[in-house]
This record gives sequence, structure tokens and C-alpha cells, in this order.
Amino acid sequence: MTGSGDAAPEAQGSRRLPLEGIRVLELGSYIAAPTAGRLLADFGAEVIKVERHTGDELRNWRLYAGETSMLFRTLNRNKKSITLDLRTDEGREDVKALARHCDVIVENFRPGTLEKWGIGPADLSDVNPDLVFVRISAFGQTGPYSERPGFAAVAEAYGGFRELIGDPDRAPVRTGVSIGDSIAGLYGAFGAVMALYEGLRRRDEAAGSGAGPLPLQDRIVDVALHEAIFSMMESLVPDLGAYGVRRERTGGRVQGISPSNAYVCGDGLSVVISGNNDAIFARYMRAIGRDDLAGDPGLADNDGRWNRRDEVDDAIGAWTAGRSREEVLAVMEEAGVPAGPIYTAADIVDDPQYQARNMIQEFDVDAGAPGPTRVGFPGVVPVLGGTSLPIRWLGPDLGEHDDEIRRRFLASRETGTGEGERS
Repeated sequence: MTGSGDAAPEAQGSRRLPLEGIRVLELGSYIAAPTAGRLLADFGAEVIKVERHTGDELRNWRLYAGETSMLFRTLNRNKKSITLDLRTDEGREDVKALARHCDVIVENFRPGTLEKWGIGPADLSDVNPDLVFVRISAFGQTGPYSERPGFAAVAEAYGGFRELIGDPDRAPVRTGVSIGDSIAGLYGAFGAVMALYEGLRRRDEAAGSGAGPLPLQDRIVDVALHEAIFSMMESLVPDLGAYGVRRERTGGRVQGISPSNAYVCGDGLSVVISGNNDAIFARYMRAIGRDDLAGDPGLADNDGRWNRRDEVDDAIGAWTAGRSREEVLAVMEEAGVPAGPIYTAADIVDDPQYQARNMIQEFDVDAGAPGPTRVGFPGVVPVLGGTSLPIRWLGPDLGEHDDEIRRRFLASRETGTGEGERS
């Protein structure tokens, strides 16, 4: 069996995917650029992932057994892998030849690196003037910090995110996933589709006028990790300017909103309950036997509840501590109060809502055991047609598609012809 696993049964179908016919060359590693490539691949784009001969380092991250991590298999699903050495003349010429056949380049090198190698946007536009470039970096392609290196952890700090994570009496902490990279990848994929659409619109409007392709600057999607995070920070800066309010860490709460928090139940499991709407709060308090709080004029609006947040949270915590998680959730559902369990991976796999929407898709993979292991992987978001689109295949083995890609696109490098040639 191949390392990328057998396709899920649901993959057997003939549905046309929205991005079929789009070809992407991914010059990315780690998480941010591969996330952008994954999203484009999920919806039908042919994504050719270029890896050095030692492979993307992500292949070894969280590798507990076997030869390729489940993290790599997840973030690089539906892609094809070819090995090239971009530090050599031959590797760079291969990139130029591949670019001739592609619509989008996705990369996350340090700014200036591709230009130094002679395969920057200006160089590749010479061989394909319609190419869209998605460039993901720590601080963007311009500005005084543009040449600085940086990973998502640093970007999360610069973007204001880290300052708000954790308890107020302790140092800031991080979330358990590379959220900065993932958000940047989302923006990268969105930017690619936006630029492709603008190119199509320009061609339609200019039909017969002889107008050329979009100018190069309009084909560059410049995603900075710290800006991607900053864009998610809601009114962090406006609150400072308008009210002089500096947001602070509030643990499981969201500043200025109450009650919305996590609570431990009597069986040791936890739930999140969000009863911060005025009408919901009254129902919430009556459901936990606190009619006094439900009718308290000082708690009738969110400002009052935030000022007395410790009192309210203590009342809720005392109530949940005497009941199992299932009992707590049943009471909340009956009262119409938004609530949910804090899930582990095992909980997600067993949940009927995830199952109903095909959000856990199983493949046989090499997990280091003597034979294949059946493993569930997260489905495709957003949903089209009621359930997740099927994953066509998992992240490929290193160089798994070398022969195919060379045959289709590099065999006639000198003439620039071959399958998939862009007109």
C-alpha cells in the first residue's frame, strides 16, 4: 500500500469540484503555506508540492511511529509531491518550467529568498504573465520588519493575541495548535481565489480590447502572520483609542462578557456554558435554582453581570459541581441555554454530529504497526451539499509523484509544451 493511504469510500464519485482546472505550485513548508495549499486542493485544485530531497520538516513533527507524521498527512492531503533542490540551477529551472503550467504559486520563504534564487514573482511572470503569487511571511514583503525571520508563535505575540491568553496573574500562554499559521493559510487561500477571480473579470471586461493580464502588483497576495492574527483581534485597538481600555487576560472568560465560561462537573468532566444574553441569563439562573440572581436588577444587563462576574461564576460552578456532565447539559438544553462538553479527540470521533456530516474520514495508513492502521482524519470545511467533501488522498510520500509530474510538465522543458500548458 502507498504511504498516503487508500482513498475513503466516499471519494468514489464524479462531482465536479469548484477549483477543478486550477493548478497550484506550492513552494512551502511547515504549516502556513501548506494550509493555503490544502484548502485549494480540498476543493479540486491540482496542488504540486515541491519538497527538498530530505522532505518538509513537518514529516517528522509529532512523529510517534512510522516514517511520516499524521500532521503532515493531514495538512498535505490531496496534493502531489515532487522533490527539487531550489538551491541548484537545475531545480530552479524546473520551477520555472512548472510555473509555466500553473495558475498560482504559494510560498512561505523569508522575503527576498526567491528573488535571490532568480525565481521571484518578476522572474516567474516572465514565463507566465497570469500567475498569482501567494506570499506568506512573518511580517510581510514590505516595511521595516519584512526581512526578520519569525514563526507563528512570534506573530501571535506581535498581533496582540498572546497578551489575552491565560489567567491575569500568570504569564501569557499559547493555544495548543499553530493558530497563527492556520489563519494566515486561510487568508492565503482566500487571497488566491480573489486574485484568480479578478483576473477572470479583467479578461471578460477587456475581451477584444487587447488589454493584457493583471499588473504584477495586483497578482501578489501578501500575507503577514502577525497581521493575520491582528485581524482576528476584534476591537482590541479601537477599544484603546475610544475608551482607553486595555484588554487583559481573563482566563476562560472573554473580557466584558458574562457569564460565559468553562465549569467542572461532579464527574470531573467539563462544560462550556454561554448565558450572556439578557433573556438567556434569566432562564439560565432559574434552571440552576437561583431565582434570586435571575430577578436581580443589578444583573439584568451584561455590564452589571461583568462587574459581579465572580459571584455569578461561583454560583454556576457550585451547581455544576453537584451534577454529572450529562445532567448539566440536559438541564441547559431544556432551558435553551447554549452549552456543550469540552471534547477530547475520542469524543469528537464518537460524536453523531461529526459523523452525520462526514467530518471524520477514515484511511488505512502506516502508523508504525506491522500492518496498516485505520485512522480518522478531519473532513473538508466548509461543507458543500450537506456533508464534507471526501478527502481524495492523504499527504503523499516524499517524491511520490516525481515521475508523473516530470513526465507531464518537465520532459519538454526546453520547448515549454506539454499537458496543461496555459494559453
